[in-house]
Amino acid sequence: MSSSGPRCPVREQRARWERKRGRAALELLETERRYQEQLGLVVQYFLRILRAKGTLRPAELQAVFGPWESLHAVSQELLLHLEAAEWGAGLERFCCHLELYTRFAANEARSRAILQKWLRKRHFRKFVQLQEGRPEFGSLQLADLLPLPLQRLQQYENLVVALAENTRPDSPDYQQFSKVAQKLSEVTQRVSAIGREHENVRQLHRIQSLLSGRLAKGLTKGRWFLRQGWLLVVPPKGEPKSRMFFLFSDALLMAKPRSVLHILYGGTFVCQALYPMAQCQLQRIFGHSGGPGGGLLSLSFPHEKLLLMSTDQEALSRWYHSLTVAVRYASHLLWF
Repeated sequence: MSSSGPRCPVREQRARWERKRGRAALELLETERRYQEQLGLVVQYFLRILRAKGTLRPAELQAVFGPWESLHAVSQELLLHLEAAEWGAGLERFCCHLELYTRFAANEARSRAILQKWLRKRHFRKFVQLQEGRPEFGSLQLADLLPLPLQRLQQYENLVVALAENTRPDSPDYQQFSKVAQKLSEVTQRVSAIGREHENVRQLHRIQSLLSGRLAKGLTKGRWFLRQGWLLVVPPKGEPKSRMFFLFSDALLMAKPRSVLHILYGGTFVCQALYPMAQCQLQRIFGHSGGPGGGLLSLSFPHEKLLLMSTDQEALSRWYHSLTVAVRYASHLLWF
């Protein structure tokens, strides 16, 4: 007969928690070592050399790298705490510096633009390639390293949440882990919002460059971009005409392609109409079944009605969803 005592579900659950906590703690420690090393590569082989050589002015250096050196110092401090098994205290101390990640995210789009400008200069591009060729970098390039802080922020949140979830509530670290996880979640959300704003600005600039003519000026300013694509406009009489549509949070822009042979504006679009989504009544005429037959959408405005068709029913479904979102959003803004 087995000499082992009866099973104890509570002890077994605690043992599972300890194993998961141990794995999360080990992963946090090992990945922090690697992260700190990678931050250090940029500090040693780019920041310090560029500053010493005067290749970039201090303002340009700050614009490209943001608070990189501060992030490196914070990582070094956190690593010392983790290696001393001071998990709760180390992470709580780390939370005092989370604003650095918000600043880094706010500067990210500007950093990318200025770096691209400098990489067009032969001497700077040659310097970057020389540094990237060092054995310490392996196959990493500067472009691979610059997004690291924002990637690491998400890792911090995931690992600290795992630590909090697998720490007993009566443990001294539990309150610290929970508090840190909450702060990391708040900062991650702010950083995500900044990222969405930057991507929207990038898309608006791209669309504005596609539009030509007097009516196109300023059409994308202050809007949120939702979707773009070709749809067939079905007139009361005659054949459907293919038009490019740009959907924003408050308006639907219909554009006609210019000839690619146009001497100044080849490959661009002429704005034909801008429809306010707050005044739109949207209806799906057919194309509900998901079959191959395409579909038709009806958009009614105070002075005009649009019938938009697509032979791709899946694409039409995505358009219908996005238009519904835009109508609700614009109506909400109008209400307030």
